[in-house]
Amino acid sequence: MFLLGLALAGGAWAQPSELVARLSTDRVSITTAFTGESILLFGSTEEPLGPGGDEVIVLARGPAGPFVVRRKVEVLGLWFNGPAARFENVPVFYAVAGTRPAHLLLPEEVRRARGIGLATLPLVSTGARAPGFRSALVSLKQSAGLWQEDAQPIEIAGSRLFNLRLPLPSTVQPGSYRVEVMLVRARRVVATEQLGFIVERVGSAAEIEKLARGQPVLYALLCIVLAGLAGWLGSVIFRRS
Repeated sequence: MFLLGLALAGGAWAQPSELVARLSTDRVSITTAFTGESILLFGSTEEPLGPGGDEVIVLARGPAGPFVVRRKVEVLGLWFNGPAARFENVPVFYAVAGTRPAHLLLPEEVRRARGIGLATLPLVSTGARAPGFRSALVSLKQSAGLWQEDAQPIEIAGSRLFNLRLPLPSTVQPGSYRVEVMLVRARRVVATEQLGFIVERVGSAAEIEKLARGQPVLYALLCIVLAGLAGWLGSVIFRRS
């Protein structure tokens, strides 16, 4: 009986999972020469992928914080800061991709419940209430490459293997990032994988950030001095030429 129990347990462990996904790295380092990075997400499914079969959706989020959107106002040919809207819990990074666009794979109520798609983000603001501020926020994040929706499809290889590259722009912020991989079957999420990675500053970039946060006055003075030296050096070089 004991051996039979072990055999059954071994058989249970040997059963393949419906969804397996991994990231190429769990840590991204920001240095002073950092120009962006891309993380490879790859995985496999038990059933074939593609139209008529299973589908995959990937949702990646970065840490959230406040974000202020200001409207510029022109007065006598000069531009000034006008009305502003402050949004809370704005993800610094957001990306969603699928083997097909998510709105073709899941009902709207499921997408809203899981936060799949930019339209589902609960962007609540204080201050100015015009809907244009929300549109401006989305446009700013998208143009910076920090918010991505169906920028590229998940690639399928051999019917059961899939992969996706998550591009991180140079403006990506330090923090913990969460990646959720969802297996969709018959317009329902039937399996998920929870992954994650950390973005951190290292080397001189970390020291500069530490100085800026811990001693902002000294940091500002150093910036002014360095700017002055750069201007003086430039004037000397151009005068000689």
